[in-house]
Amino acid sequence: MDTQVADTLLGSLLDGRYRIRGRVARGGMATVYTATDERLERTVAVKIIHPTQAPQARARMAGFVERFTDEAKTIARLTHPNVVAVYDQGIHAGLPYLVMEYVRGRTLRDVLAERRRLDPDEALAITEQMLAAIAAAHRAGLVHRDVKPENVLVAEAPAGGSGNLVDSVVKVADFGLARAVEASAEEENGNQLMATVAYVAPELVTQGHADPRTDVYSAGIVLFEMLTGRVPYDGDRPVEVAWQHVDRDVPAPSTLVPALPPVLDALVARATRRDPAARPADAGAMLTQVQAVRDELGDPHAHTAVLRQISDDTAVLSQPTQVVAAVRPAERPAWARLPEGGGGQRPHRRRAEEPEGLGARLAALRTRVMGSPRGRLAVAAAVVVLGLVAAIGGWWFGVGRYTVAPQLVSMTKAEAEAQAQRGGFTLRYADPRYDEKVPKDTVLGQAPGSAARIVKGGTITLTLSLGPERLPVPDVVGKDYDLAQTELSGAKLVPAKGASRYDDALPAGVVLATDPKVGTVVKPGSKVTLILSKGRAPVTVPNLVGKNINEARGILAKLGLTPEETPKDSDKPKDEILGQSPADGTGVEKGAKVKLEISKGPPQVAVPRVIDMPCQQAKQTLESQGFPVNVQLNPNGIARLQNPAENTPVPPGTTVTVTCL
Repeated sequence: MDTQVADTLLGSLLDGRYRIRGRVARGGMATVYTATDERLERTVAVKIIHPTQAPQARARMAGFVERFTDEAKTIARLTHPNVVAVYDQGIHAGLPYLVMEYVRGRTLRDVLAERRRLDPDEALAITEQMLAAIAAAHRAGLVHRDVKPENVLVAEAPAGGSGNLVDSVVKVADFGLARAVEASAEEENGNQLMATVAYVAPELVTQGHADPRTDVYSAGIVLFEMLTGRVPYDGDRPVEVAWQHVDRDVPAPSTLVPALPPVLDALVARATRRDPAARPADAGAMLTQVQAVRDELGDPHAHTAVLRQISDDTAVLSQPTQVVAAVRPAERPAWARLPEGGGGQRPHRRRAEEPEGLGARLAALRTRVMGSPRGRLAVAAAVVVLGLVAAIGGWWFGVGRYTVAPQLVSMTKAEAEAQAQRGGFTLRYADPRYDEKVPKDTVLGQAPGSAARIVKGGTITLTLSLGPERLPVPDVVGKDYDLAQTELSGAKLVPAKGASRYDDALPAGVVLATDPKVGTVVKPGSKVTLILSKGRAPVTVPNLVGKNINEARGILAKLGLTPEETPKDSDKPKDEILGQSPADGTGVEKGAKVKLEISKGPPQVAVPRVIDMPCQQAKQTLESQGFPVNVQLNPNGIARLQNPAENTPVPPGTTVTVTCL
């Protein structure tokens, strides 16, 4: 069983300057903390790469850090009011980190979780600022690659605000971070998808290629979610969601929220075309279109109304179902205004006129052809040729061009490709599936099936096996039980509550450890036991070291604790406590045992016999063996008594009294 405790970075000092104060959020690649810049006395945000991202690149760490540093320098030069500023970068415990502007606000994801969906004027205002930031990055040669609500921060307007998000300040974060990690992942594992599947552009799924139009697509999906309260696609597995972006067009937002104006449907459709060439060229071009839509919806005469039919078939105007607040261009920030331009209408394309006398000329041509024997013979020959062509074409398209599909199921991918090549067929691959019995890269199914009719040289779609599905146990240590339970259920695992125990660091109800431990690969449906914290124990162990055993027994008895004593050789005085376990300050339950190491005292020595010796000789004998001597009566007499008696074991340095007569 593996035991994991709270975040060890809390309280750490990075680079002798940034004191970590608290954890803000944890993402797929990095964790964000608040920190105090002790040199400039300001609050900053520190984003540090997960240990799970950097270790794969440890063998190539120099290249990874170099790429991360180059990206940080590029982002730091990206100055824009809607971009989260980067102040510094460094490495702590082998993990690269960025020091960024701390934005007091919430992520767009938090806003959507609270509001579900936004009014069109709020959604367009946020999209406008978001695109302004991304456009600045595109002009600098940067592609964000991971535009999503989690990377959009919504802060209160500098002059305060009424709570309407139109007045909020929007900032975009994480420029370049995905690119640096992605470059290292490609060196290790080949081309990997480093974007969030709910917002991923089709070309990233099929080709792994990203350019400014990729960010335009993701921004269009974010606008769709703000307008409707959901993303366009969902599925049981991320790969299913990703391929829906490739195979399907994004639905119009008004199919989910009927009151939305058609101009918003058109805007989302332009941004989310599956063909990158059909989208706006970059975020700047998309920004211009968003501003144009805001101006159009800002017209006080532009509103949506609904006609309802009453019993006497008279159509009357109902209450407006959607009115979009007017936002005049002059009220926008300088960076968000449309360029001033003349009005004027576009010239109308003139319709081509039909040539005069065309019907008359066709009639004259028919008379000339059919009026001569040669003309009639040519027409007959043409009819015969066309008949033969039709017959041969009918045979070809009905029978001749078809053959039967080969049997490819149960073959490996390489065997199926070789068989298809021999038959002149083209292969296409559908989404692979997990299978407990069929090995990975073995054909599970084909369409059309074996022996089915197929065009010669046609395409056969294969479904490959991914092999048995296995899942890593997610990291839920440090999370509340309900959140951990939800995360495990979402990962197709079965959460179970195990035994709880006291912990001095984590509050009650927080996960201390999992069984199996985090990262263990298990089958879907496997049970994961959660060990929870009971909080700090009710009794604090006192400091007993140096006290006498009798005193310690009394202290422990008052606290309801039980001593467990172990004698130990020591130069310390007898019955003095040398050590304890648990240490002082530890929380324990009543009745718990406290182990005590007790000194047995210094090793004892035997007192030599000095009876019947001259008093001075007796004194010299005792002092030579380390015993202090106390002479009584006649110092010049003969020793008649000694105390302690001869051969008595006593601690070194014990005083011996000698009586001389």
